[in-house]
Amino acid sequence: MFEARLGQATILKKILEATFDCSDSGIQLHAMDNSHVSLVSLTLRSDGFDKFRCDRNLSMGMNLGSMAKILKCANNEDNVTMKAQDNADTVTIMFESANQEKVSDYEMKLMNLDQEHLGIPETDFSCVVRMPAMEFARICRDLSQFSESVVICCTKEGVKFSASGDVGTANIKLAQTGNVDKEEESVIIEMQEPVTLTFACRYLNAFTKATPLSTQVQLSMCADVPLVVEYAIKDLGHIRYYLAPKIEDNET
Repeated sequence: MFEARLGQATILKKILEATFDCSDSGIQLHAMDNSHVSLVSLTLRSDGFDKFRCDRNLSMGMNLGSMAKILKCANNEDNVTMKAQDNADTVTIMFESANQEKVSDYEMKLMNLDQEHLGIPETDFSCVVRMPAMEFARICRDLSQFSESVVICCTKEGVKFSASGDVGTANIKLAQTGNVDKEEESVIIEMQEPVTLTFACRYLNAFTKATPLSTQVQLSMCADVPLVVEYAIKDLGHIRYYLAPKIEDNET
């Protein structure tokens, strides 16, 4: 028997063909895109749920498109509960209004997904940048107007985002501002050595759909390894996106 209950459906509505791996420690999801360029890793700790029960380890193959349609039926403040029996081929998703005057439930078929479990190696990153999530989303959106690629350059002076194309060039520089009164508005850079890498804008823009989950985003970079874009989910876990850098002769 598996059962997990969250006080606000809005959290699940903001997250979402992947496998949900459930255990007594929580829920984990790993999924890679078809081109093997990007990977998403979601961790939801069991102690962050209002109620969590998992009698045995369970892997549930879910069509995220179908799940998103069901979650659209919930109000953001509804309680949401997911239930599945051992070896079940369906999962039940139930919504309850805050005053419990309205209860609705939906049953979704599970999929048989033969997905290999992806091991993510630990990396000592050369540069870690924490910055406002809204600012990162705005930068990715703006620079995608100039090029399909964005160059991220991190030095002790700050972090620079650049794009160049037929329209022209664009450079956005952020200096470290760790002394800002509001931590969520600060830019903090931890650097071992300078890093300059190029990434595809379309993936970065897709990652920023997670912006509503967190006020801050963390970018971890190192030469020749994927960029890690992490959004913390308060009191519950985190979502991490991994993106391989582009190899280009004109990197500057």
